[in-house]
Amino acid sequence: MPIFHKPKYSTVQVKKKDIPQGLWQKCPESGEIIYNKELEQNQFVVPKSGYHFPIQSKDRIRFLLDEGSWEEKDSELKPTDPLEFTDTKAYKDRVTQYQEKTGLNDSVIDGIGKIHGIPVSMAIMDFKFGGGSLGSVAGEKITRAIERALEKKIPCIIVSCSGGARMQEGILSLMQMAKTSAALAKLSEAKLPFISVLTNPTTGGVTASYAALGDVIISEPGALIGFAGRRVIKEATNEELPEGFQTAEFLLERGLIDMIVDRREMRDKLRDLLYALYLREKTTA
Repeated sequence: MPIFHKPKYSTVQVKKKDIPQGLWQKCPESGEIIYNKELEQNQFVVPKSGYHFPIQSKDRIRFLLDEGSWEEKDSELKPTDPLEFTDTKAYKDRVTQYQEKTGLNDSVIDGIGKIHGIPVSMAIMDFKFGGGSLGSVAGEKITRAIERALEKKIPCIIVSCSGGARMQEGILSLMQMAKTSAALAKLSEAKLPFISVLTNPTTGGVTASYAALGDVIISEPGALIGFAGRRVIKEATNEELPEGFQTAEFLLERGLIDMIVDRREMRDKLRDLLYALYLREKTTA
């Protein structure tokens, strides 16, 4: 007979090993699991399904421009609160929250860089800053990017990602639609190319102004592009709306955009367009 008896239940508490968070993402379309490191190496595009995850402006700069060529401009510009607007929170507090969350002063970064050695003036919208909304500072930065292209006689590229006008700035936000469009008219008169790149989502006043005025309008696959939301349009028209009517693919079939380009191929496609619209004209002039 044994001296020691094994207890019926163990008194030792075994802790389940913690699984590190943030190592992978799940594709919303296919359910595929992909490690974040692999996803980043693939420019945040799921390899099998081709789903394009949202990315920030700093990543677009890294993926599109020649390494070391980016020179940011107008970084000191910050939003003010001219209307002293308050809803559930004061507008100035919201701006501070967005700035702390993103490390940006506003929803647009502008500057100069190169794509395969070709100089360009660029403005890139960032959806994480207030839904990429178009306020006074964003409109000013986009206008300056256009004017900089005009001054240096180089092409302009604007990457749009926005929920539309910034309601907390009221009419001052809506004025940016006319302001940016007027600047693009001058660029067109100077015969300098403007390439508009639409990403998911591009809606509201951004779609109704500069985003739709490109000499070439490119979209990433599956991007939501439109002015008003589906429910608003349905209520206004009393019509049944077709599936996918605000997707890039639907708009391409109807001639409202020129091409859909995978993010991983965007840099080379922009090079080809810049050569056709800018370099070839310049060399044959």
